[in-house]
Amino acid sequence: MVSNPSLVETGEASLRRSPSRHPKSLWTLALTELWERFSYYGLQGILSFYLLYSLSEGGLALGAATTASIVGAYGGAVYLSQILGAWAADRLVPPRRLVLLGAVVITLGHLALALLPGTGGLAVGLVLIALGTGALKTNITSIVGMLYAEDRDRRDAGFSYFYMAINAGAFLGPVLTGITQSAWGFHLAFGLAAVGMVAGLIQYSLKMGALPAESAVVKNPVGRTGLLHALTVVAGGLVLAGLVWWTGLVDSENLVNVVTAVVFLAAAAYFTVMLRSPAVDTDEKRRIRGFLPLWLASTLYYGLLFQQFTTVAVFIDERVDLRVGSWEMPASWPGSASSLAVILVAPAVAALWIRMGSRQPVTAAKYAIGLGVIGAAYVLILLLSSLFPGQTVPALPLLLVLALAGTSEIFVGPMGLAVATRIAPRRFRNQTVALMMLALAGGSSLSGLLGTLYTAVPAGSYFALVGAVPLVLAVGLTLSAKRIDTLTR
Repeated sequence: MVSNPSLVETGEASLRRSPSRHPKSLWTLALTELWERFSYYGLQGILSFYLLYSLSEGGLALGAATTASIVGAYGGAVYLSQILGAWAADRLVPPRRLVLLGAVVITLGHLALALLPGTGGLAVGLVLIALGTGALKTNITSIVGMLYAEDRDRRDAGFSYFYMAINAGAFLGPVLTGITQSAWGFHLAFGLAAVGMVAGLIQYSLKMGALPAESAVVKNPVGRTGLLHALTVVAGGLVLAGLVWWTGLVDSENLVNVVTAVVFLAAAAYFTVMLRSPAVDTDEKRRIRGFLPLWLASTLYYGLLFQQFTTVAVFIDERVDLRVGSWEMPASWPGSASSLAVILVAPAVAALWIRMGSRQPVTAAKYAIGLGVIGAAYVLILLLSSLFPGQTVPALPLLLVLALAGTSEIFVGPMGLAVATRIAPRRFRNQTVALMMLALAGGSSLSGLLGTLYTAVPAGSYFALVGAVPLVLAVGLTLSAKRIDTLTR
């Protein structure tokens, strides 16, 4: 029973259908996520080049391997921090308020990058953005899941629209920060990302009162003892991190290895706790077991997709001719082709799922399509690399290949979010969504590891490997799709 009548009214209002037959609050959340992704990907689009470019070009001149490690570790930390965000929403602060708090902290992070020079500004800014995204990302996704309850078929379509908003921001961010960086330098471009986050903060603040009642409730409040224990663990972790960095055991070149290990250990702990918890019933445990292969496939998939910020950024810097006639394309633009492709294709795919209803492919089969497409994209990059030696790879064919790679996300990203919110045990709803964010964390850090591998092996061998692996996995998922669907029902 909800003791506050206003929460009931708010929840009923949020579930009213728009003309498209989706809850009106979907569009509030989608616009907020668009601006958050504008700022996040606006930074991601230029971050690698900020680390790679020489001091005279306004960069930090850190080298390819170090750049891949930092970018991969940062991406992993952004999504890894969402464990804290999920836990806080279940135990401390309502999800809707954590989204607001996260937006504020992200804004401060972008301002630090814009205003503070050198590696000091880089460190402060990236840490703040990682923490703020941890508070925002998992919880806004959970709120989207609250809008759909048991409507499984429409849930996939709703998340596809949500993903379209994500990719609208992911496209516009790198395009506009790339133009700004080319004309006025990196720090003004970082400032533009902060402006995007402020826009998201204002939009969400005006509409957050209409979100579902469930989003204003802390479902499992922690006691004083539990809170002290959690704070002790966090403080101890921060002290340990500071010590290993100060002693040199962890540095910018091996940071990605540590983040990757932490991600997989955290994921293993989450699965173990949920599968052994007495608060999770037999059917919920069966669904979690069926979710495990999808989680692993998601992690590998995102490791391949996020190479646009690591391996592909290095490839562009070293091999791609960005001149189109007398005009030179901003270095961040090729990566934005992936997001543009999602924007153009996602509505058609969402409509297709609605039209097919119960006849649509099961989740694992959709994953197989996505993995097959991204594998084919890397095979095409292999062909481009072979056909154009030296720094002569044309930018336009690469744009088309990256657009193809981007379309693959439609078949993996929204499906993973949808299945995570659907199969989540009642007592572990936000933590199950956090598992999908851990897949993104693992993928981000894996992209950093792959980026360091790219700097150590021939390009042909590398792209052959990253093209073949997802194609093989796609075949395996196709063969096991019905079994996985049975487990996750």
